[in-house]
Amino acid sequence: MDTKVGRLAGIAMWVLLSVYAVARVFQVLPGRLPMMAVVALHVLPLLVFALIHGVMSYRMHGILIFFAMCLVVGNVFENLGVATGFPFGRYYFTDAMGPKLFQVPILLGLAYVGMGYLSWTLGRVILGYLRTPLVGAQVITLPLVASFIMVAWDFANDPVWANINRLWVWQHGGAYFGVPLTNFVGWYFVVYLIYQSFAIYLRERSANDNPMPSGYWRWAVIFYALAATGDIIIVLPKPTPAVVFDPTGTSWNVSGITGACALVSSFAMGAFTLIAWVRLLDQTTKVT
Repeated sequence: MDTKVGRLAGIAMWVLLSVYAVARVFQVLPGRLPMMAVVALHVLPLLVFALIHGVMSYRMHGILIFFAMCLVVGNVFENLGVATGFPFGRYYFTDAMGPKLFQVPILLGLAYVGMGYLSWTLGRVILGYLRTPLVGAQVITLPLVASFIMVAWDFANDPVWANINRLWVWQHGGAYFGVPLTNFVGWYFVVYLIYQSFAIYLRERSANDNPMPSGYWRWAVIFYALAATGDIIIVLPKPTPAVVFDPTGTSWNVSGITGACALVSSFAMGAFTLIAWVRLLDQTTKVT
């Protein structure tokens, strides 16, 4: 990678990380910013990161293919979910996330792109698929692993966004702090379809003739680590009700929700982060 390009990309990454960190802080400071602005600050830095980082690895054509797959598949299934309950469960979106495409907020569709790309890239690092095109079983293995990484993020966030911030409403509640377990099965199914489609597109296709340095991959690991950290700090005390109720009338302790989500962030997202970082160090050592 050209030194000047790498320097400019590094500056852009630091800016995006800073903006994203601010968004995570404002999540625990209710009322300081409109909820739509908080959500936008969560989504847009990751979206820009995916574009910059993805262009360097897949070229513009390749990353736009990924964007299109995320937006089309994500929005189709989210709208299908609102209309029918398949594959996530019965739910609907409130107006807190801003304008919608049919029944689904535009920002949610964009979230599929940013976090989807981040989880895909972490999967590549963990599996060591960094310097060669996807071949053979790798075309299946990478989507399977990346989907778990993506669902770990949703597992750490959904009860907070749904039952505390009220961005969407699970009409029949659910066992996981008011969220139905079908939501996570549905999420895995949908993101797997996205990843599998992209893996087939990349099969035996050389995305970039020049292998990326370890620092390039490290940015994705840092971003995912920051996402996990943001889910951990939600346990900090803040002026919110002690108890929330889902549509079935079931009460949920707010500290229980935030504590459980922080644990998921620590031991699921944190585990993926640590494994990716160690794998990257190991691969760097082998190369040098």
